[in-house]
Amino acid sequence: MQSYTIGQAARLLGVSPDTARRWADAGRVATHRDDAGRRLIDGRDLAAFSVELAQQGESEPDTSRTTVRNAFPGIVTAIKLGDVAAQVEIQAGPHRLVSLVTREAVEELGLEVGAEAVARVKSTNVHIDRA
Repeated sequence: MQSYTIGQAARLLGVSPDTARRWADAGRVATHRDDAGRRLIDGRDLAAFSVELAQQGESEPDTSRTTVRNAFPGIVTAIKLGDVAAQVEIQAGPHRLVSLVTREAVEELGLEVGAEAVARVKSTNVHIDRA
């Protein structure tokens, strides 16, 4: 299972590292320490927390700068696998994006709930890159 530092989690949640740290200190999201003493958040816990925040409208405006248009870095919050197709949901700050892709693509990218991913939107299509 992938884990995230407070800084990585903050970027995925669309908030400052100080805000993410305060939430962790308040027990709103569970953390654990790695061998180096850094606080980490399990991917599944971060995915659930990101959905909760989006539903409550508690994200900060996105201040990231990129030359890539329509790219939404976030965290995978749900995957529904079929025999051939799959539905992947990504929470990118306050934005929830849903993409229909092949099951093979999900497996090749190693997507799982809690994994960092980037949704790229063009017209009505949502493409997913593993971050």
